[in-house]
Amino acid sequence: MPESSHLEPLVRRWSKRCNLSDGDREALLALPYTRKTYGKDNYVVREGDRTGECNLILRGFAYRQKLLSDGDRQIISFHIPTEFIDLQNGLLEMADHNVQSLNQSEMAVIPRSALIELADERPAVRLAMWVDTLVDASIFREWVVNVGRRDARARIAHLICELVVRLRSIGVGGNGPFDLPITQEQMADATGLTAVHTNRTLQSLRRDGLIQLNGGSLSILDWDALCEAGDFDELYLHQQPM
Repeated sequence: MPESSHLEPLVRRWSKRCNLSDGDREALLALPYTRKTYGKDNYVVREGDRTGECNLILRGFAYRQKLLSDGDRQIISFHIPTEFIDLQNGLLEMADHNVQSLNQSEMAVIPRSALIELADERPAVRLAMWVDTLVDASIFREWVVNVGRRDARARIAHLICELVVRLRSIGVGGNGPFDLPITQEQMADATGLTAVHTNRTLQSLRRDGLIQLNGGSLSILDWDALCEAGDFDELYLHQQPM
């Protein structure tokens, strides 16, 4: 695969949200980057690190998390291919949370100086970056509601619905099954539940014929019922098909 083509999925995704010219797209494809591979649970970014680069997921999944002083963890987002995991590092000089690779993943590591220069020169690209961070903020708001106000069944169902819609928007999964390498412990840390409660809730969704889970493979058996169970409305994702 030619080096520039690794950034093409990002260009396609941003082109759906902003009116990028041919020159804008060419400038994005010309961004300098290095490819870096991470193993399962490897840290990509550590809280307190000085930031000089931004990471774009080329392959695999990643998650953002915060650690408490007692060692407990709260996962605050999952990320999929074509997404930046730390675009805010283009302006903020120190990481305020951790990012880990969910499974074997590959990142395009882009110098922050190159992104800042491109944003200065290309207003449409700057707008696309802004929109990206605003969508992240919208997802964070929904996660606050999910953890704070929904019951266990709705939290798990809502998280599954979100991941399915996001994967479909980049052409992954279709009607399933979906590759979803998230452990029950990680799902618990993302929804504020215990692993035992998460397991019981997943069993309930399976027993009611809404989903099927085989290892890291997820199949949706009744999408409408799953959305109803999760009180899910995809408006907050601001997604458009690739």
